[in-house]
Amino acid sequence: MLARVIVELLGGAWKIKNRCQYSDGKLIRKIYKGLHAWYQYENASSIAFDSTFLSEPCFPHGMKSIFVSGAAVIGKNCVIFQQVTIGSNTLLDSNGRGAPIIGDNCYIGAGAKIVGKVIIGNNVRIGANTVVHKDVPDNSVVVSGEQKVIIRSKTLDNRFYSRHGHWVFFDDGHWVKESDQNKINQLNS
Repeated sequence: MLARVIVELLGGAWKIKNRCQYSDGKLIRKIYKGLHAWYQYENASSIAFDSTFLSEPCFPHGMKSIFVSGAAVIGKNCVIFQQVTIGSNTLLDSNGRGAPIIGDNCYIGAGAKIVGKVIIGNNVRIGANTVVHKDVPDNSVVVSGEQKVIIRSKTLDNRFYSRHGHWVFFDDGHWVKESDQNKINQLNS
């Protein structure tokens, strides 16, 4: 609650997010990043300060439980409802590694998940709780369908990778530095 009051006094959440990137001086950027993180925490959200928005989006129910990865790009005039995930895919054996690029004037329903290196065209509607993992052309509507299960013959490597100066993966409650050069090369490609 206190973060919300402070953020509003400083011009709103969107101005704080932009100040995280564009303010002069490391100290002032660090202060804004801390305030941005605090506000996100109070709203159970994680909108990376380095995610790219071409204009301020509309959050009809506020910034509640929304996740946007740092590499994502969101176009102008997007409407994003609660519990939406716009996330990167870092799985090494995935063809869709990367982050989404979302066009202008998109409407993203509550609980929708857009994951991986997909391109969402302009004027697209994504229905509530829809999972999007393939490109979507302009002027389209995407809705959920029947569940499809694909069984693989080999064990899948589902480690979560993140870059912390170097590549790390989460294992048994800890971040572990990746030492396999082949995997590092894959992650860097």
